[in-house]
Amino acid sequence: MTTEEKLKAMEMLWDDICRSAPDFSSPYWHENVLKEREQRLRDGKDKFVDWDQAKKDIRDSVS
Repeated sequence: MTTEEKLKAMEMLWDDICRSAPDFSSPYWHENVLKEREQRLRDGKDKFVDWDQAKKDIRDSVS
């Protein structure tokens, strides 16, 4: 598989997991990671990126 095919397969798997496992619980450490990221946003150290642009950037960086 090419890298692009692998990324597409991962997206398809993730979408399926999200649809078929609504009661899936995040790991205990996930809350702390989210809180740290929210704080970085408030502090202006991070910013949001459009999802389509983020996917393009990832694809470009691995091809």
